[in-house]
Amino acid sequence: MARRHTPEQVIAKVRQGQKMLNEGRPLIEVVKELQVTEATWYRWLNQYGSEKNAEATKRTKELEKENARLKRLLAEKELAIDILNEVAKGKF
Repeated sequence: MARRHTPEQVIAKVRQGQKMLNEGRPLIEVVKELQVTEATWYRWLNQYGSEKNAEATKRTKELEKENARLKRLLAEKELAIDILNEVAKGKF
């Protein structure tokens, strides 16, 4: 089963992996220790490799979560308004 990592976990693993690579360890050993595939490592490195990318990606995920919450609230409010309009018209 696929494991999901939070942005904080990914950033920590990328930093840990970069530290191991800087110590001269081979990439295969690093990805085995981090328990990820090479493809995942390169994708994470691309997304979270620099502090700027990491913070931007983290902020984007937070904004997406907030956007979903606001959309849900708007939908609930619109439904309540529709129900009140139907009751006001006497069609219930």
